[in-house]
Amino acid sequence: MRLTHTLLTAALAAAFASPLQAADAVTDAIQVAYAPYRAALSRTNGKSVPEARQAVLQAQSAWQDLVQRLGGQPVVAPYDRDAAFRATLAQVSKVYEQAAAEVGDGQLPAAHATLEAVREQLADLRRRNQVVVFSDHMNAFHAEMEHLLADGPKALAEPQGLPRLVARVGALDHLAGRLRQEAPSALKSQPEFDALLQALEGSMGQLKTAALAMDAAALRDAMGKVKPAYSKLFIRFG
Repeated sequence: MRLTHTLLTAALAAAFASPLQAADAVTDAIQVAYAPYRAALSRTNGKSVPEARQAVLQAQSAWQDLVQRLGGQPVVAPYDRDAAFRATLAQVSKVYEQAAAEVGDGQLPAAHATLEAVREQLADLRRRNQVVVFSDHMNAFHAEMEHLLADGPKALAEPQGLPRLVARVGALDHLAGRLRQEAPSALKSQPEFDALLQALEGSMGQLKTAALAMDAAALRDAMGKVKPAYSKLFIRFG
């Protein structure tokens, strides 16, 4: 059995070679399949049904290929003690099936919402098995960003809402700093990554300046610039 595990690990490492190596070949393979997923998530947030359909089908195909390669083989470390490992793979496959059907019906917002479950399922899979990749830091930033964007306009409309909003900006600024700190060297060496991260940091700098000045108008403007900068980084490297 040990030989089988070794051979499977070597095969996966060769088949899914990536500049963003994690601690094990299975995680690396999942991250490779995650790249077309990010494109699908972006396209279903747009208006072109044909582009969204193509992106979702490509992501679904990449995931099916991964599941097929892993199917029938012993589950290797660190996932070999996770009784729900294969169930998670199957659940992600079902999410893709639903999203593909929704895109086929022209329901892009519904497909986008459905695809969010892939991010959640894979994040939970890693969490259960004590695996951390750069995507986890991107997800943490995304979650706090969405809270800020949802709470921000309401806070600005409340008499005492500005201090609460400033606190949220502080939390998001901390998570932005983590993105640079936790980026693997393979990412840091890429000029495109650095440029996109600097753009996000620039938008956060504007947001932080507005928050420190307690300037409601500047905060409202700066909040609108964070998500586009994040999205460009996420699609390419998230």
